[in-house]
Amino acid sequence: MSSLLKNIIRFFVFILVQVYVLHKMPPLHRFITPYLYYLFILWLPFNISRSSLMLVSFLYGLTLDYFLNTPGLHAAPCVLIAYVRPFLINVLISQEGADQNYASPSITSMGWVPYLTYVIILTLLHHGYLVFLEWMHFGTFWYFLGKVLATSCISLLLILVTELLVFRKEKFKTNTV
Repeated sequence: MSSLLKNIIRFFVFILVQVYVLHKMPPLHRFITPYLYYLFILWLPFNISRSSLMLVSFLYGLTLDYFLNTPGLHAAPCVLIAYVRPFLINVLISQEGADQNYASPSITSMGWVPYLTYVIILTLLHHGYLVFLEWMHFGTFWYFLGKVLATSCISLLLILVTELLVFRKEKFKTNTV
């Protein structure tokens, strides 16, 4: 299956799971909302250009906003993590470059610690900005921080379960023909 077709299928699967499964769940303990949709952005290939990555992320966030009737609420954090993602990948991957040897970020291509660092940083960034936009003010700082951390922990648990359940075949690219 081609990379484009695989990503188109992921686009719709993550949107449908977020809208029809996770969004229908009542918030846990009053403020914990599970999010999994942004994993699509984290799984996009290494070789996608920054402008394409930001455009795809913006359209992805707008698609989710359309289904959830939240204009721009999810598009902004998606664009933010799409902007930060290349910088973070350059910092976390050694200079030998797993990005030249593998197609997309994964545990196989990056290793456990860099991949978990990558996922945790982008999750906290995404959720912090999303919660800030939901409230448009900090209000009580501890409640804001609690919501960001609790939502991030649930989302990280969902990402870990998804990583373990969804087999992503990562082929090692060699320089030979």
